[in-house]
Amino acid sequence: MALVYAGVCSHAPGITGRADQADPDVRDGLYAAFHRMREDIEASGAEALIVVAAEHFANFFMDNMPSFAIGLADFYDGPIEDAQWLGIDKFCAPGNRDLSQRIIVEVMQTSDVAYAEEWKFDHGIAVPLHFLTPSFDMPIIPANINCQGPPLTPLHRSWAFGESLRRAADAVPEKIAIVGTGGISHWPATPDSGKINEAWDRDFLDRWCRNDRDALLAYDDLTVYADAGQGGFEIRTFICISAAAAGAPGTVHFCEPIPIFAVSCTIASYDL
Repeated sequence: MALVYAGVCSHAPGITGRADQADPDVRDGLYAAFHRMREDIEASGAEALIVVAAEHFANFFMDNMPSFAIGLADFYDGPIEDAQWLGIDKFCAPGNRDLSQRIIVEVMQTSDVAYAEEWKFDHGIAVPLHFLTPSFDMPIIPANINCQGPPLTPLHRSWAFGESLRRAADAVPEKIAIVGTGGISHWPATPDSGKINEAWDRDFLDRWCRNDRDALLAYDDLTVYADAGQGGFEIRTFICISAAAAGAPGTVHFCEPIPIFAVSCTIASYDL
């Protein structure tokens, strides 16, 4: 049918796991933006949600680290982390194996992608789903871009993957929503955890909203690492969504640095 929704959001585990430690006004603003995103996805008529995330060594490790992977299952368990630590109860999210297979076959025409029949969701997908499909009433198709284990997926290949996902979404009869999760600048699991480069984040989101392919692909990993931390490598998921939006303009609905969540928490979407 068509891609009916494209957006991005943060997935930091503190968003749910340390909610009580954040400034309540800022936290509630973020939560409200998540709820509006959920309402927009529902209003789009989407029949399935592709979540493009940066997997955190929960399913893929250095013995097997695909550049791209898509889930091929009828259900997915999560969260893989301790439920009390993450603040999200154990769940079983619905998939759609048939739809996943049709998406994968189409993506394979232009992007080399692995598939996984077993996939336990970590916070990269569990946190967004906590807000976007709280009743788990929409099939989920997880997709992963290697943002964690060098050599990282090249930015231009992340863009090409987004184009492949768009072609796949437009080729199936179902209405598809796609959400990228991750970043932006952050230094997780380091002594600098909680550090945020707000100016860098704002500049990146400006490029993202303009859907400026050349500007988005102009980053190099060494500079990103210096300016935005290893967590900044997750811009790949945002860049993938830019490509899927095929030149549409974007809007940032919420972006505020929340140090206890260790990131500039962001909600943004494209006007398809």
